Amino acid sequence: MPSLSTLQDNFNDATVGPDWGNSYGGVYESGGLAHVPCTTGFAGYQTAYSWTLAGASLFVKITSIPSATGATEAYCGVLVNSGVDGTRIGFTIKAVGNALRMQSDSGYFDPDAVEITYDPVAHAFLRLREDGTNVYWDTSPNGTTWTNRRTLASPAWIATAIDTCALDLSSHRDAGTPDEATYDLFNTLANGAVHEGAVSLSAETSLAGTATVSLHAAASLTVDSDLAAAPVLSVRAAADLAVVSDLTADAASTPIPEVAQMAAGIKHLLIEQGSTFVQTYTVVEPADWTWDGWTARAQIRSAPADSGDLLLDLTPYLTIIGAAVRLAIPADVTETLTRNGVWDLEMSLGPTVVRILQGKVTTSLEVTR
Repeated sequence: MPSLSTLQDNFNDATVGPDWGNSYGGVYESGGLAHVPCTTGFAGYQTAYSWTLAGASLFVKITSIPSATGATEAYCGVLVNSGVDGTRIGFTIKAVGNALRMQSDSGYFDPDAVEITYDPVAHAFLRLREDGTNVYWDTSPNGTTWTNRRTLASPAWIATAIDTCALDLSSHRDAGTPDEATYDLFNTLANGAVHEGAVSLSAETSLAGTATVSLHAAASLTVDSDLAAAPVLSVRAAADLAVVSDLTADAASTPIPEVAQMAAGIKHLLIEQGSTFVQTYTVVEPADWTWDGWTARAQIRSAPADSGDLLLDLTPYLTIIGAAVRLAIPADVTETLTRNGVWDLEMSLGPTVVRILQGKVTTSLEVTR
């Protein structure tokens, strides 16, 4: 049951990725943007019909919209399609008329749709979220501060169309000179390049010093960094980690300041509902490292930050054992999980707070009761 909360792309790898497997109309990725042609045909960055809007939150940055010149209809949109043609929900930006339309369509139409004058600065980010009761249409100039523009009782199809929804970033015009709409930062504000590869460690760096702190549980790490620091942090946890950092660490300012400045590694969790879940994350170098004195905390939410519902507080199930942090969730607690989400793991010591892992959480629903 992949939640649209877990779909992320900053469009920086110049490839239309597998998550957008139903894309059409000549879309492409370049310059860190998703490009969707606006012609008299139809084009869109589209996922497969295998996603879920129920309990999800998604946002995207609109970096350019089509021109209205020569057209009576020219638009771009951010829409979640159900499995029924014309039943969908989301945003349309109408270049002809300069309007931002918030719609819940049936038969490709919503008689109660809300329209406001489109402002490319105030409405740079568009967010759609559903909490089991209502759907919310929000806008933001920066992806952080949000303004609610419409609230509607959740259509029944959202709860029933589990694993049958598709997200579509689309564009179309009925006449005029072809151009395009462009999109960026889908469900992420991290705009650094991410490079993937089957390597243990790869880094672009200038280092002075010998100290090394490494945290691992079998994974690969890719780091693009300009470092001026004595120690190096590497995190491994059965996942591919991507780190983009410009670091300048002062070894005397905090207990291990380089940890505080290194971006977290990526660790995705697969939790089987109704089963005991146990994982351990261990520092192996230097040999005498210990987390003694530190405090561990973690949560699972439906989406990052305040927009996400708290699905499970993992903090009571974390134990520090010397160089290791152990996560052990009892079966009667995983039984309460019914939704996918995101998580992170933070360590704190006085004023120093370190996020060491983060990623998606997929819940495998239980069959035997």
